[in-house]
Amino acid sequence: MVETGRHLDKVSILLSPQKTILGKGVIEFVGKEAKGLGGRRVLIVTDPGVVKAGMVTGPQKLLESEGLEVGLFDQVEPEPPVRVVDACIRVISKKGYDLVVGIGGGSTLDVAKGAATLAPNGNKALEFVGLDRVPKRGLPKILIPTTAGTGSEATRVFVMTDEEDNTKKVVYSNFLLADVAILDPLLTVSMPPRLTADTGMDALVHAIEAYVSVNTTPFAEILSMAAITLIALNLPKACAKGSNIEARYNLLLAANLAGTAFTSGGLGAVHGLAYVLGTEYHLSHGRSNAIMLPHVMTYNLSGNFEKYSAIASAMGESMAGLSPYTGAQKSVEAVKKLLDLINIPYNLSSYGISKSDLPKLVSGGLKQDRLFIPNPRNLSEKDLELIYGGAF
Repeated sequence: MVETGRHLDKVSILLSPQKTILGKGVIEFVGKEAKGLGGRRVLIVTDPGVVKAGMVTGPQKLLESEGLEVGLFDQVEPEPPVRVVDACIRVISKKGYDLVVGIGGGSTLDVAKGAATLAPNGNKALEFVGLDRVPKRGLPKILIPTTAGTGSEATRVFVMTDEEDNTKKVVYSNFLLADVAILDPLLTVSMPPRLTADTGMDALVHAIEAYVSVNTTPFAEILSMAAITLIALNLPKACAKGSNIEARYNLLLAANLAGTAFTSGGLGAVHGLAYVLGTEYHLSHGRSNAIMLPHVMTYNLSGNFEKYSAIASAMGESMAGLSPYTGAQKSVEAVKKLLDLINIPYNLSSYGISKSDLPKLVSGGLKQDRLFIPNPRNLSEKDLELIYGGAF
């Protein structure tokens, strides 16, 4: 369901990479694309796991075959700390790299585009936290996801962990958009079922939150609905058999669409309440989002029965003869069915989180209240207690 009529009196903006290349084996384009962007000294940004899996060797050879000098920064950590971004910035500045290629999951792509954008602007990433505080365009960047979840290759945002106060810090800038995004499903087939499930749910949360956001746009609505359907149909298949290339292709496309959607339409309270699960309990971003999704959806239903009903339909639920109220409830059922299929428990107690931790959860969630603004239903401290309490 796309509510185009209600968007008539607002300005809607679509932001995306300058070029996106999708297909089996399209990693082969990386050398030519880097050369076409004027690169001479290229830094590959990645993490130790991607290097160990042998996924850097091929792209490096392709870059070198175009006569480019190639360096490697492989120090990316999950939920990347500020110090990692700053370290990558220093490497770029010291060695004079003029183009960055990020290869990996969302954490890697965030570090790659963050460092590439900020290196010509300053040495400290925290100086640029907030909306549009980056003064000038950084280095060209090519982003190559090896997971199908964050959609980081399509967004104008990167997230880092501030270890000083144990919170997530976010930089928003159009300069963070990739010059080229390369989506090759062959790079995602080695993901184990748990990582496939977590990253796939991250993409689903992006799509759902962008769709129901009070700041949504026609672009976000169309892209989100396509992503929701693709994920619902293909995530169980990819978890069941990782070599299913068609499912991998569809999930990589869905993650990209969902990333583009939330760049246009924004996110919401699922992300706000999930962040504390990562910072305090060290759960992955995708798993944290997956846990909180059905609980926040249950709370949010009254904010837009029609849209949640449309989500249920997009996920394959039979909606014939149902009222919007009943149909909206089916969206929560659909999400829970999907989580059960891919073996993700969605109660906090399954992760060793005690009800005595409720004040810590609420306090952590309140730190992300910026994400409550686009949420379809307002939230107070008591509402957070209700949601987290129900999640046990």
